[in-house]
Amino acid sequence: MKKYSSEFFQIGVGVLLASLGLKVFLLPNGFLDGGVTGIAILLSELYGFNISVILIAVSLPFLVMSWFTLSRRITIKSVVAIISLAIVVHFENFTPVTDDKLLISIFGGLFLGAGIGLTIKNGAVLDGSEILGIFANKQFGFSIGKVVLFFNLILFSITAISISLETAMYSTLTFLVTAKIIDLTIEGFEDYVGLMIVSDDSNTIEEQLIGVIKTGTTLYRASKGYGKRGARKERDIIHTVINRIDIRRTYRLIEDIDKNAFIIEFDVNNIKGGLLKEYLNKENIKNLLPTWKLD
Repeated sequence: MKKYSSEFFQIGVGVLLASLGLKVFLLPNGFLDGGVTGIAILLSELYGFNISVILIAVSLPFLVMSWFTLSRRITIKSVVAIISLAIVVHFENFTPVTDDKLLISIFGGLFLGAGIGLTIKNGAVLDGSEILGIFANKQFGFSIGKVVLFFNLILFSITAISISLETAMYSTLTFLVTAKIIDLTIEGFEDYVGLMIVSDDSNTIEEQLIGVIKTGTTLYRASKGYGKRGARKERDIIHTVINRIDIRRTYRLIEDIDKNAFIIEFDVNNIKGGLLKEYLNKENIKNLLPTWKLD
């Protein structure tokens, strides 16, 4: 119950943020976002439909698709989230804070992206275009990102023809800001880097990573491999995660030990546990390093 209460509370916060983005910035100025929200705003602008009613109506086909594509739990949460958004948008009466079109696009996308991202992070959907992408991917093998991009390309093209090119351009900017904020909300703001290190001096490198960079390591045993120096036999491969701020220092440390070390760098969106977030004191380092390295 504690977990579900937390999830629904955060979904509620997400709904509030998304509604602020709509009512304070986008709707008073006729700007669109991408996806289902953008369709609802476009139909409301063209035909004068109530935005709350049209938002639920446009979302229905995607919710049906979600019932057969995603889990029932996600669909139920999404129904609650979308209906809540429609209700809040209907009764919310905030005064627009600016008439600057650039600020409207940026901050409208910021609030809407934060709301959608927080909702997705807690297992619900406020916009059905992602559901369409998942469905198309499962049924036809299309890329989810390409489906969403094509969907919004059609939407903004219709906007340019039916309303104005300027509105379509500002709406595209809103969509880009929204998409980026969704990613940041889901993945977090901390920037981590993973490293896979293959070296003849893996023992020394591991010791320096722990003692100097103050990060944990995991060692894998490679059975064999082939590189520019020919076939290689068994060796240890180091896997570690560091904060991006330490990346140059880590590379210099490895190069000082082994200039020929093979390093693969990759982004890490999120971590849980481990030693990355805690500086190692001398006692921790002593316990972490194998005893033979301290002799």
